[in-house]
Amino acid sequence: MKRVKTGKRRFAIFPAELGWFPYLWLIYLVLPIINMLSESGTKMAVGYGLIALFTFTYRQLYFAEGEPRFFTWLGIQMSIIFILCMWYHPSYMYMGFFTANFIGWYTDRRNFTISLALFTLVQSAPLIKHAHTLGWRELIFMIPFLLIMVMAPFGIRSLYRRQQLEKELAQANEQIRSLIKGEERMRIARDLHDTLGHTLSLITLKSQLIEKLVDTDAEQAKLEAREIHNTSRSALRQVRELVSEMRTATLAGELQEARVILNSAGIELICHGHPRLAGISDLAQNIMSLCLREAVTNVVKHSQARTCTVTMETGSTDWLLSIEDDGAGLQAGYDAPEKNGLRGMTERLALIGGTLDIESHGGTKLTIRVPIVIKSRKEDLPDGD
Repeated sequence: MKRVKTGKRRFAIFPAELGWFPYLWLIYLVLPIINMLSESGTKMAVGYGLIALFTFTYRQLYFAEGEPRFFTWLGIQMSIIFILCMWYHPSYMYMGFFTANFIGWYTDRRNFTISLALFTLVQSAPLIKHAHTLGWRELIFMIPFLLIMVMAPFGIRSLYRRQQLEKELAQANEQIRSLIKGEERMRIARDLHDTLGHTLSLITLKSQLIEKLVDTDAEQAKLEAREIHNTSRSALRQVRELVSEMRTATLAGELQEARVILNSAGIELICHGHPRLAGISDLAQNIMSLCLREAVTNVVKHSQARTCTVTMETGSTDWLLSIEDDGAGLQAGYDAPEKNGLRGMTERLALIGGTLDIESHGGTKLTIRVPIVIKSRKEDLPDGD
């Protein structure tokens, strides 16, 4: 991940976004500093100078991530470890845990392989050279740590790539949402054009006709004016319906968006029932749609599921919406309801008398129930308006 430079940057010991994490690793430099106390004179001074330079390379590597100089600082760090191990003591090999961490940052396979090969040589050569002077107990103790340091970059690289993929997935989902919104705007624009284009053309023609008839046939002009009145009222109702559809989230729309997001995360969506629940109000549908969106987001982020099943039903007393996955279950994904939007879902549902139930048996199931309340609604304005 390459950091973009923007103007003049204030000096920082380590990148601020990493918090205290880089400082914690510095604790492990206490051991080489203490070991250097056994030396004396010029050798001690040179040793402490190398440790200071190693600390500086550690700091520089955090700011050189993704840049060509990253390999330069990594090479200097490995050279310091090699010198300390060859001409001081092999126990300085433990400083390699710092280097192993940075090697794991490489996403490019070629650079990763080259760096790991050099690191393995730097760590193993001094151990082979001093093997005859070290006791077998020291060798047995040091060899497992050598293997751990050589294998550690693979685990760190895997973790780093997973984090990068999660970021890319989040960005892709955001782009998908933007594309869906753009497509919805285009659809509404087409609907406005197709619906109102003909109506406005008709009003224009009839207005021109009235202008001609007003002096010759007043009664016919009144009839034409009445038709214009009815036509304009119809157009107003159509615009109101389009605007209402644009502002209100629907289960059908959220279901389409959920399918795209789940597919991008490698999760299969299985649907039961029809998203157009009979008699549901705009408010109830909007709230249930938002709950569906939040539940699907949780499935993608936390569940590690392979399938997600969405069921929609209209009962005798309530509308039912359930979202069930075959993932890790409640402990892994939903152990903090207030952080996963479940509290917000509960509060939204409370506005319309709805309830939210959570079950976890080899996966997680959210069941949303909203009581059916049928309200009459006037489609048109009164004649007096």
